[in-house]
Amino acid sequence: MSTHEHEVSELLYEGKWLRLVKRGQWESCERVHGEGMAVLIMAVTPNDDVLFVEQYRVPLGRRTIEMPAGLVGDEHAHDTLEAAAIRELEEETGWRPGKVDVLLIGPTSSGMSNERIAFVRATHLVKVGEGGGVADENIKVHHVPRSEAPSWLMQKHAQGFELDLKLWAGLWMIEHNPDGSLAAHETDADTPAHR
Repeated sequence: MSTHEHEVSELLYEGKWLRLVKRGQWESCERVHGEGMAVLIMAVTPNDDVLFVEQYRVPLGRRTIEMPAGLVGDEHAHDTLEAAAIRELEEETGWRPGKVDVLLIGPTSSGMSNERIAFVRATHLVKVGEGGGVADENIKVHHVPRSEAPSWLMQKHAQGFELDLKLWAGLWMIEHNPDGSLAAHETDADTPAHR
């Protein structure tokens, strides 16, 4: 058992989205909403294109390539992982999923933050808008053929983009469940509207 497990947190700073705390000698960052939860959405269009988003990330000072993602509970306390995934996918990409499945939840940087992310597989996508995010996100949506996604990502890396390393886990979980079994790929005939 760690000596830090039962120590009380000392609040060093709290802002609108993050707080800095100290437990013993350990400093870490915490999200102030949704118990530190975020969602990352793996989504493939009916044309077998993987949806990626490009945006400028202030902490890095560079443009990044990521899968659609967002915070849980940043707008209301009763938010769910599923609701956040549906909302964020539509806001960022303009695609609405007919079904979302939460596959796995885990920490993003356990030595620095309490943030945990849920990998969510979105299926039965329907185009409902242009995406681009909200406010000043200025998100650019990329539709990349699934078979070309890894090489496309490396091309973007060579062009100077930062790549979220969770991209490769997301690509793997498009095809697989976290236990390694193959994901059951549903067809449009499997949707409630077609039964």
